[in-house]
Amino acid sequence: MEVHFKPELQAKLDRVAANTRRGADEYVQQLVEHYLDYDVWFRQKVTNSLEQLDGGEFLTHEEVGDRLKRMLQS
Repeated sequence: MEVHFKPELQAKLDRVAANTRRGADEYVQQLVEHYLDYDVWFRQKVTNSLEQLDGGEFLTHEEVGDRLKRMLQS
């Protein structure tokens, strides 16, 4: 796969990669891997949360307020 960046972005990428003492290719691969891992994690969290909502597992606005008050009073 080949990816092309605008010159300004390529220059920024080259500077950041140099500061981390890696080549731009290695740096981009690490960024993409991190992003994909995060995306999988985030989507799973959203799916789990929606399943909890569908199952009736949630707090009302008032319940959240009550919990916050108790936490702040401790």
